[in-house]
Amino acid sequence: MGSNQQANTFKFPLDLGAPDGTLEGKAPPVDNGLAVPDPSRYYSAEFMAKEGKDLWPRVWLLAACSADIREAGDYTVYQHGKEEFIVVRQDDLSIKTFYNACPHRGNRICQVDRGTASSFTCPFHSWKFECDGRLKEIVDEETFNPKLIQHRPGLSEVRTDTLGGLVFINMDGKAPPLNEWMGLPEGYLEAYDMDSMNLVRHTRSEWKSNWKTGVDTFYESYHLPHIHPQTQGSIEEFSQIDLYRNGFSRMIMWFGIKSHRFEAEHERALDEGVKIFLRDAGIDPESYTGTNADTRVDIQAAKRERARTLDPLRPWDKLTDGQLSDGWITGMFPNVQMGMHAEGVFIMRFVPHETDPERFYYDNMLLYRHVDVPNYDVPTWMAMPEELDVTGATRPDIERWPVDQVPGIGPVLLQDWELVEHVQRGLKSSGFKGPLWGEQEQRIRHYQREIDRYLDGEK
Repeated sequence: MGSNQQANTFKFPLDLGAPDGTLEGKAPPVDNGLAVPDPSRYYSAEFMAKEGKDLWPRVWLLAACSADIREAGDYTVYQHGKEEFIVVRQDDLSIKTFYNACPHRGNRICQVDRGTASSFTCPFHSWKFECDGRLKEIVDEETFNPKLIQHRPGLSEVRTDTLGGLVFINMDGKAPPLNEWMGLPEGYLEAYDMDSMNLVRHTRSEWKSNWKTGVDTFYESYHLPHIHPQTQGSIEEFSQIDLYRNGFSRMIMWFGIKSHRFEAEHERALDEGVKIFLRDAGIDPESYTGTNADTRVDIQAAKRERARTLDPLRPWDKLTDGQLSDGWITGMFPNVQMGMHAEGVFIMRFVPHETDPERFYYDNMLLYRHVDVPNYDVPTWMAMPEELDVTGATRPDIERWPVDQVPGIGPVLLQDWELVEHVQRGLKSSGFKGPLWGEQEQRIRHYQREIDRYLDGEK
């Protein structure tokens, strides 16, 4: 194995040189200005209220992965701020979403995270509803004035649509059609065939910061050498940054290669992190003769060979070589980031707290395409617990951690969890005048500017 790939020649801004119009191609630049926003957007109750009125109801929100509700009657509950929704697969395999509130007295219909049902029964007075939301039965209906219930009060439905294996909802029902509102290039999500993956882990932890503080942290790789130094031996933090319409964005990060920050004389030595990426691709790092200049393309070649011989990996035929080795870190406005990889997709959802602007819920959903053959397993970077069922045979429970409990989310994410509380505290300092976003942080400015368009009435 080997190539003439040059390591340690990275300069910012990075352009991978892919042809215009391709999924890997560099997007045209976007001028979002240089304004320094008031930091109160990160802690003000008034700003939180404006988001609740002018942002969240008007956008499409990622509510579920379609792979998590494969069969008729499968449902999952999605909580966003003070609202809760039941997302349920219908008999015709379409998907509908309803507010998780009984029209009788407001009780939560579903009080578990997910399950399978032929109908829903309110635990308070046992009113029953079909999976399509229609009222099925009122207990002791003869004791109600017929005029009060003549409209046959069913569950309140929310506008729902799907794209690329993901389920989205729009609360006010007035957003443009999902495929028009989606800012990513056509075919971007579909290329990964997420419908053929399984949701193998879902964690939710409460973090001590505003939801935007969380998004900001993950929307740039500028902090990697300082907060996550262990990544330097196997991930290049200079990335190609692409800004798309409607606040969407991406950064392409090269995996399985040393950072450009390493000195040239260390180029031949393979870091343990690089060896892990080689091993995950089916390459024995102990007999490997390439250098850090070769690892990325050799990983691509090894994965191409896997896809040729393993039928479940046929979806890889639709991916570019770069998609086989790299992380396409994709920002979906307003509150989602997805680490998109050939083996699986790492979904982060930053959910606002019900009442506190300085708290949010960090949802982490792992999609994985299982293949039951020797020498193929979950990539090490996914940091999945060994006891986890990754076959898709069972639906995992949502693992939850309250705000003062250390979450079981792996060492790298724990570093971010520890960081955001300190950022949030510093944002309120009288000495802090507002964020100074550099070019490595332009994805942050891009989505924050889109938020302002909603709050200022431009959208």
